[in-house]
Amino acid sequence: MSLASLIAFLKSKESIIFNAIVALLTVGGQQLFSFFAFSCPCSPTENLRYGLAFLGVPALILLIVGFVFNDNTWRLFTGSTYDFSIQERSRQSLLMKYKLICFVLGNITGRALVAPVTWLAVTLLNGSYYACAASEFAFVDHYDIFKNMSADARKFTLAKFPCAQLVPSNFSRVREEVLLELKYQSQVSGWLLIALVAVIFFLILCVARCCSPLTYLHLRYWTSYVNNEQTLFEQAADQHSKVYAMQNIKKFFGFSPGSKNISEIRIPSRNDWKTISGLDLLKVVNLDYCHYSLLHAWADEEPTDGKVISINVGQVPTDTTLPVGPS
Repeated sequence: MSLASLIAFLKSKESIIFNAIVALLTVGGQQLFSFFAFSCPCSPTENLRYGLAFLGVPALILLIVGFVFNDNTWRLFTGSTYDFSIQERSRQSLLMKYKLICFVLGNITGRALVAPVTWLAVTLLNGSYYACAASEFAFVDHYDIFKNMSADARKFTLAKFPCAQLVPSNFSRVREEVLLELKYQSQVSGWLLIALVAVIFFLILCVARCCSPLTYLHLRYWTSYVNNEQTLFEQAADQHSKVYAMQNIKKFFGFSPGSKNISEIRIPSRNDWKTISGLDLLKVVNLDYCHYSLLHAWADEEPTDGKVISINVGQVPTDTTLPVGPS
């Protein structure tokens, strides 16, 4: 297989590779987190809170991060206000729009769930978190050593089982059996979670493919087209923004970065510096035009202050590391 074929194959499996990398990073992070941070308090009521916190809170954080770092999340929210402001829409176009929104939300959610589901599955397979959280609720009625103990004393003793150094020697065998039972329950729950997610993913994929108006090869072509369009758009947007910014910078300083023959330069006034300094948000001028920065707004105002001075060509430092722009 040639390098080009390998790159094309990896690009076609971009989503699968991305999800696999996220899952592996989550597994590694969970192992480090468990080794350095997890320490069961071995106290009634505290065990449950601590164990559930270590199970659920990181999963929730990973879910939120999955939504935040997905470009489609912000693309969907950013465009929704403008779309709903358009009143003249046919019923069919609105239906297609809502279908598209549901499809995008499903795609975003599916990617965002990879890390938290992986975290939950790995922590359940590990068993330590579940054993800590559920130790005081373990079923031990069949052990004679617990028959003469009150409910509170039994709960207090069971809560200490995750900490071997706190358990009396006469409870050692019972402790090992109870912890094995809890780890068994945790690992079975982990495998059931993995199986459930796999089945749901397969069913959703089948339904999505059945409802797709595109054939298999047409869908592959569409995926390839969207990826190439996004790549080319980013390249064109980067080049376009550089050229556009170059014009405004030339207006402010009197020359463009990288210019070879500079005969004059502009000296900005104090008001000019004050105008372009500071923080600025996107300023909407009208429905069709925006100011992207303070310098951009300054350049559109046709400032008359500031002065232009002539210079000798020999005074211009030659720096070939600057990007060449229009002179």
